[in-house]
Amino acid sequence: INISVFPPSNACVGRYILNMQITSCGHTYQRCLGDFYVLFNPWCADDPVYMDNQAQREEYVLNEHGILYEGVHKHITSRPWHFGQFEDGILDICLKILDMGASYHQGSDRDRCWRNDPVHVSMVVNHMISSHTTNSIMKIPENNDYLKGTKPFSWNGSVPILQQWYNGRCRPVRYGYCGSLASVMCTVMRCLGIPSRVVTNFCFPSSIENPLGVNEVFDCTGKNLCGKDKLWRYHCWNESWMARRDLNQCCGDWQCLDPTPLETGRGLACSGPTWVRSIREGELDLDYDGHHMFSRVNSNYVGWLAQNNAQKTKVFCDAWPCGQHLITKSVGSEQFQDITGAYKYEPGSVKNKEAFYRAYRRIHPGYCNASNCHIERELSALKNPFLSDSGVNMRLKMANCPMYGEDVQLHWLLENLRNENKTLKFHLCAQIITYSGCPMDQFWKDSVNVTLGPREVKKIPLCISYTQYGPYLCDHNIMKVVAVSDPECGEVLMVSRDIVINRPPVIVKLLSQPRLKVPCTAEISFCNPLQEDMKNCVMTLEGCGLFKEPMTIDLGTLAANQQARTIVEFTPYRLGSHRLLANLGCHKF
Repeated sequence: INISVFPPSNACVGRYILNMQITSCGHTYQRCLGDFYVLFNPWCADDPVYMDNQAQREEYVLNEHGILYEGVHKHITSRPWHFGQFEDGILDICLKILDMGASYHQGSDRDRCWRNDPVHVSMVVNHMISSHTTNSIMKIPENNDYLKGTKPFSWNGSVPILQQWYNGRCRPVRYGYCGSLASVMCTVMRCLGIPSRVVTNFCFPSSIENPLGVNEVFDCTGKNLCGKDKLWRYHCWNESWMARRDLNQCCGDWQCLDPTPLETGRGLACSGPTWVRSIREGELDLDYDGHHMFSRVNSNYVGWLAQNNAQKTKVFCDAWPCGQHLITKSVGSEQFQDITGAYKYEPGSVKNKEAFYRAYRRIHPGYCNASNCHIERELSALKNPFLSDSGVNMRLKMANCPMYGEDVQLHWLLENLRNENKTLKFHLCAQIITYSGCPMDQFWKDSVNVTLGPREVKKIPLCISYTQYGPYLCDHNIMKVVAVSDPECGEVLMVSRDIVINRPPVIVKLLSQPRLKVPCTAEISFCNPLQEDMKNCVMTLEGCGLFKEPMTIDLGTLAANQQARTIVEFTPYRLGSHRLLANLGCHKF
């Protein structure tokens, strides 16, 4: 007997048991034929997650390989990620996540009716990633202290994280960061059949008091002081494709889901699902957490100079950085796709202003009946007119793309816009900045007097040696260089630049073509670029269909400029697009 099962498009996702009942001669017999799983189906036109583009379905549902984009908006770095949604046991773990998160619906799991709605399923998964009080999948280290767990940037994929959570009695895995949280969520959503992708937003504001403004305070040397507000250099979240029945959507569209718990004024919380189009249009009453998501791509960035008398001077007010560069992996390509236009209209355009005014009225209830002109006057008052009339243009331009161990070379460009001489005293400094905008050690300071003739353009070379920044960099490969004028000169001018220090590459070379259940070898090579020993070197290998669990190789100590080569052997255990990922950790990073 051949039995075909056709679940309706509104069936709840989960594991089902198939029983057969036979009645013969007045007797009834039952036999269990087995179990089967029902998932969301983006190939079915009646399903709320239906996606009509085959190339997109292959990328956002079937592809187990991804790319995380990090760094800063002027220097984007990338690293591969193994989603692994088809690895053995991952589907059962994903369903366990729904079971553990059922309390999010306050007991509505009795009939499990919410499990046929991708909106509610995504909310449960979003909550379970890092916001659940006791059983969240992953924790973020407090105060960048991760000595009692795994370094957040050492993970290569989602599978070891999910397995560790499941095998550890559903206790949070220590530790992760926004990129790993968004990637794990992407794995769970793709495994359940919901098309998903990871998005990176460069210059991400995090402010408690003012939802549409983030403030950073500097001292007279240019040092970034730790305050309540933070300007994250980048932040990752998840987008999932679904038709929102609660918004009367008849076809699917991208919904924004941020699993990283962030301060909202009412405590730490994740965000979403938020319709991406509603963010662009400023329709904040339409959706979950719309005002939070809107402010994260439309805030003003304000810099203040703190003086000895506790007075603060506004140095700049810039609407450009926040949310001006949002990217994700392109369909069928290793390149990134710029999706900024999905979140906001062209800055300065009529539609962009209309959307901002609409959102401003909803975020600030006191302006609900204010005219556009009234709001524009309020926004103009925030800007310091002195900034645009200082008479001096400045910028810091990179002269090289520094690798770990190399000196940082910059050109400091100054232009006098006036027909008179200008003499200014500047303080320069450099300090480590975490990806989440938390200022760390200030490791370099200098002072210089600059004289500019009428209309003169001057280029001043700056050099920060590895011996100066190396002892402080650690896992945070971002530094901030600042030049600020002495307030006693009468003019307060500032220019800054975020610099990414590239990590040395790990080269992976397959020595034979992977074939199912046939031993294969690969060569892993790495060169210590430093003029000192690298201690406690550990190589972690992971691969879709290649390793059932990550392989760890202890390399010990690598001498200065030493080349390390390792041959590894493995046997592919399932078909698929194979990719070997290698990650090196040591006492330096």
